Amino acid sequence: MAYLQLRGIEKFFGEHRAIKGIDLTIQQGEFIVFVGPSGCGKSTLLRLIAGLEGIDGGSLMLDGRDITDQPSSKRDLAMVFQSYALYPHMSVYENMSFALKLAKVDKEVIDEKVQNAARILNLTQYLQRTPKELSGGQRQRVAIGRAIVRAPKVFLFDEPLSNLDAALRGQTRVEIAKLHRDLGATTIYVTHDQVEAMTLADRVVVLRDGIIEQVGTPLELYDQPANQFVAQFIGTPQMNVVPLQKLPQPVQQQAPAGAAGGAIGLRPENIAVRGTGATPVTGQVDLIEALGAETLIYVTTPGGAQFVSRQNDRTGLRAGDAVSLDIDASEAHWFDTAGRVVAGHAA
Repeated sequence: MAYLQLRGIEKFFGEHRAIKGIDLTIQQGEFIVFVGPSGCGKSTLLRLIAGLEGIDGGSLMLDGRDITDQPSSKRDLAMVFQSYALYPHMSVYENMSFALKLAKVDKEVIDEKVQNAARILNLTQYLQRTPKELSGGQRQRVAIGRAIVRAPKVFLFDEPLSNLDAALRGQTRVEIAKLHRDLGATTIYVTHDQVEAMTLADRVVVLRDGIIEQVGTPLELYDQPANQFVAQFIGTPQMNVVPLQKLPQPVQQQAPAGAAGGAIGLRPENIAVRGTGATPVTGQVDLIEALGAETLIYVTTPGGAQFVSRQNDRTGLRAGDAVSLDIDASEAHWFDTAGRVVAGHAA
């Protein structure tokens, strides 16, 4: 039986239908990540689950209990916000214990819960400091600690790392993954960063325009995207998607019939850069990104098709060099003119 179940969830803002009948089943202990472009509805959907927005249609079940119309305080959920939302005049200890004090929990129980959460999050030495005396990463850990002490049935994270610099994002991402594993918690996490989605999630939910485009494990979405939108949204650099008419006939002839007039999709690692004349697909190097462990090579063909190739070794190529592209059609994804996956593609 599903632990958290969304059935036909809808949300309107005036005449605008922001969430369009979403169905989703989440199992206990899962780490679910909502991703999608700005305005896709991922944060709105999280707020509907949290009870911060009213649900206009459908039902929401948690552990067999209908919480569709329950206020947020009665849903047994805890939310961690992008902005931390800490009380600036309170100490770390007071921030973490505040909800329990309001609930009139015994002081000894409160102290035990706060000390335990502080130990998990390496905050013990900061319990008497105020938020202004902490770094951004420490403030975010306090916000997470405030959620932990409540021992909710589901943790909700709304882009919790977006205010941190790159180094802190990576560090805190690891901490969140470890925390989820240690607590065995059910977690729903909203982000626009697909690296976070790929590294944290048990399953990823890709949203666009208020609907779910695809749900699956990170590698399922990477290897078997349901359509062109998911194919290009998941993966960094994004999948090369090129109209077939921009490619030489030998490549076009490998496409299945349903892809006529459509496009080919290739991950950067499925394109190799060769010397001139080695393959029918010729081009000129636009840019080399030498990243150390890998090299990205950007190439434009005479027909105007743009490709990026990822290789693990370093290169002596320079911008302006003439090259050929070795395209592995066995790894290609084929799309029709509407961006749908054509049956028979090699995923």
